[in-house]
Amino acid sequence: MEHTTEEEFIPVLEALERDDIDLFRKNFLDMHPYDQTRVFLSLTEEERMKVYSYLSPEEMAEIFENIEREDTKDYLFEMEPFYAAEMLGDMYADDAVDVLNDLEAEQLASYLTIMDDEAAQEIKELLHYEEKTAGSIMTTEFVSITANQTVTEAMQILRKEAPDAETIYYLFVIDDTKKLVGVISLRDLIIADENTLVIDAMNDRVVSISVGEDQEEAARMMKDYDFLALPVVDFQQHLLGIITVDDIVDVIDEEASEDYSKLAAVSDMETVDRNPMQAARRRLPWLIILLFLGMITASLIGQFEATLNQVAILAVFIPLIAGMAGNTGTQALAVAVRGIATGDTDKQDIRSLILREAGTGLITGASCGILITIVVFFWHHSIYLGLLVGVSILFTLIVATLAGALIPLLMYRLDIDPAVASGPFITTINDIISVLIYFGMATALMPYLIER
Repeated sequence: MEHTTEEEFIPVLEALERDDIDLFRKNFLDMHPYDQTRVFLSLTEEERMKVYSYLSPEEMAEIFENIEREDTKDYLFEMEPFYAAEMLGDMYADDAVDVLNDLEAEQLASYLTIMDDEAAQEIKELLHYEEKTAGSIMTTEFVSITANQTVTEAMQILRKEAPDAETIYYLFVIDDTKKLVGVISLRDLIIADENTLVIDAMNDRVVSISVGEDQEEAARMMKDYDFLALPVVDFQQHLLGIITVDDIVDVIDEEASEDYSKLAAVSDMETVDRNPMQAARRRLPWLIILLFLGMITASLIGQFEATLNQVAILAVFIPLIAGMAGNTGTQALAVAVRGIATGDTDKQDIRSLILREAGTGLITGASCGILITIVVFFWHHSIYLGLLVGVSILFTLIVATLAGALIPLLMYRLDIDPAVASGPFITTINDIISVLIYFGMATALMPYLIER
């Protein structure tokens, strides 16, 4: 199916402009919910107010579930409070919680007070879970059956509960105390004999996740097992909810954006800053920290002022060596953070990781070092200057590669987000290392460099 083009939105927009409710509803509700959301987001505030009056809260709920979380608050406040509360009640509970989590306590209480009691209670149960945990992204709208029921009885329950369930591809089997004891897929249920007991048709080797586990772990498990839904349990294995694959896609997008923000040393890249003051406020703390780290590099160069005064040509190669250290460190950092995110690093022991990165640094350093030695020799006609720059590149790349790989790994072992070991930090640290190596060797080779 091809992506709907904006030209195909024209009949809907024209109907809205002419205040033709019937035509608008016909054209709009025939569209896919994602395209409905695209139309909604393209409207002016005045046009959106019309849409609120044209669509029921239940119809609006399906659109709201597709809107990026950071944008929902503004649209919510445009609506009449009772309309908004009813719409939130019609949303899947986990999606409604995502919207309500961004509100002030007074605003949250207001919506819950005027909301349908059953919906409000379901949302309250999810609100007390800490953000970015399995509990915070799970839904309580799923189908559960008991092990002593027949397939026929299970199908009757499925038909009854399917309209309100977020997914019906898995039915979760519980015992009398609501502990998770098995799972049966819709496919297995359909092909099983109708008089077969669920306990004989189910899979009792159930993979589940603890309610307090990080949402990244839930995403990793969904990827590893190729699940469409993952059951969430408490410490006694009581079934509390499920995490569906659409929520995991949102988690992956959210975590990727967050990690990229940290790698770029920016506080938040979820939204585009339209206000220069807000953008500067987010970026300044990181830049100030990096400024002071950069002062360490500057002070180190100052310590070798006498060396620079005697052989001024050394200054020409400072950006080259520092830049190469930053580049190779950032490459190693990217590989390390990805390995931690995918779980590959957990399967590899620290010794083999060090040997691999040291070998990588040695090969890349030797290749670049030999090349730059030849270039500098023909450029400045000094074998000693060429060897100085080449050997500095060799050792710098070995150390920078190890630093880029081991620093995020160390942070991971200390339960610190490894993405905090961002590109700018690694670059600055490797600047310091490269300056020490370069000028330390230059000082040792000073008699040969002066003779050139």
